[in-house]
Amino acid sequence: MEPVLKFKKEKEDAIIPNFAHPEDAGMDIYSNEEKTIPAKSWDLVKTGFSMELPAGYEAQVRSKSGLTLKSGLIVLNSPGTIDENYRGEVGVILMNVSNKDYKIEKHQKIAQMVINKVEHFKIELVTEMSSSNRGAGGFGSTGLDVNK
Repeated sequence: MEPVLKFKKEKEDAIIPNFAHPEDAGMDIYSNEEKTIPAKSWDLVKTGFSMELPAGYEAQVRSKSGLTLKSGLIVLNSPGTIDENYRGEVGVILMNVSNKDYKIEKHQKIAQMVINKVEHFKIELVTEMSSSNRGAGGFGSTGLDVNK
C-alpha cells in the first residue's frame, strides 16, 4: 500500500506543497507571509500549513537552487528535518547571504521539501572499531589540501 502524506491548512490562504513537474524529487514550499530578510541575516518564514508524515518517514527542507542563485537566500539548517511526529505549522529558516536586503512576497516559492524513508538502528557502545582501508583519515584524506 502506498504511504499517504497529509496536509492541513493552518491559514486559509496557505499554498500546500506541490510538485512543479511529476518527476521532481522535491515539492515546492511557499511563504505565507511577507517578510524582509536583511543582508547577512536570517529569519523564520511561516508557510501556513502543517502535515502528517507516514510512519517511518521524514521530510527534508532544502534550498531552491534558482532562488539561491538569483537572491542569495539559503535554507540555513539545510537540510532541515521534519520528524514524523511533528504536527505544528511548518516554518523555514532562511538566511540571506547576499549584501542586499531581500523581500519575500506572500505565496513566493521559498524552499523545497523531499520525503525520505528513515531507518532505525540498534545502538551499541564498543571499545574498539573494526579496521578499514581509510581508517581515521578525515579532512584531506582524499588528496585535497585543506591547509590552503
